[in-house]
Amino acid sequence: MIREVEFLIIGGGPAGLSAALAATEYGIQTVVVDDGINLGGQLTKQTHKFFGSKMERAGTRGFVIGQQLVGELSGRENFEALTNTTAAGYYPDGVVTAVRGEDELFKFKPKKILIATGATERMITFPGNDLPGVYGAGAVQTFMNEFGVVPGRRVLMVGAGNIGLIVSYQLLQAGVPVAAIVEITDHIGGYWVHASKVRRLGVPILTGYTIVEAKGKESVEGAVIARVDEKFNVIPGTEIEVDVDTICLAVGLTPTAELLFQSGVKMKYVPELGGDVPLRDRFMRTSHPDIYVAGDVAGIEEASSAMLEGQIAGLAAAKALGAQIPDFDEKIAALERELQILRAGPLPERVRRGLEKVRVEWK
Repeated sequence: MIREVEFLIIGGGPAGLSAALAATEYGIQTVVVDDGINLGGQLTKQTHKFFGSKMERAGTRGFVIGQQLVGELSGRENFEALTNTTAAGYYPDGVVTAVRGEDELFKFKPKKILIATGATERMITFPGNDLPGVYGAGAVQTFMNEFGVVPGRRVLMVGAGNIGLIVSYQLLQAGVPVAAIVEITDHIGGYWVHASKVRRLGVPILTGYTIVEAKGKESVEGAVIARVDEKFNVIPGTEIEVDVDTICLAVGLTPTAELLFQSGVKMKYVPELGGDVPLRDRFMRTSHPDIYVAGDVAGIEEASSAMLEGQIAGLAAAKALGAQIPDFDEKIAALERELQILRAGPLPERVRRGLEKVRVEWK
């Protein structure tokens, strides 16, 4: 049987949950499907406190924000969540299929859809990268912050963006030494406040370095790093062997855009936003009038930006479904102003350039 719903949200992370809060507040029947065991997405593994303002719940730890969002939604009769459920396909007639576990199939016919599927971790190639002990940063966070398991005894972090810096600090909090953080570019990509914390704890951040090889037979027993030139080629003779049993890769994210491609919305490859992303208007509506996007699937940013985009998409979808929102324009304008503040400064400059390439006004 095909189940008809007003608003289907695919992805129960910060963007999806924020959209659900906005839409259900105005009476819209909303269903969230998420492939995780619990709602919250990346928030469930984020133990650091958020920056920003009250609108982004600044000063609150990520996992607590996830709990707050779920708690605010739990009492709403027009909200339903299906966890451990993967949206598997979008069909031309507007039907979305989803699978829970291994033996339950759902078919939805929503009036409006928000695709908030987030992003997947990038990997890099080097000899030994398939050894046990080589993990993405998200996997390391899941081990520690969701299941209370340390990934190893001594870690090499690859990547000095915010994720690499934050996960390094979380490893240190868990009592796991970080031998070094290596960054292939000539600068630290994350916020200096995060870099300063790990440096104060004695972790060297080596810019202009990359991983060359993972050592070991059955699992990681060491790593080789080396300097690179301006074209990112390894400089012979600069190799250093590092004593570690774990290698953590924090080398970027790619939008999880398969459902967007299936839906046929207009896409564009924008390296500043992480890869293929959809064109969208100021209300986060794609070229398909019934499909909205928010969060990392629309461009890799912080969870704070994802929550604001989710609120915009949720309000816009609710209005399109006939909800009466008297102060709609004021609410959207306030969210846009907050996004502009978050995206100000030198670090988000790349994101700003990317957004200029995908913002459109549909006729």
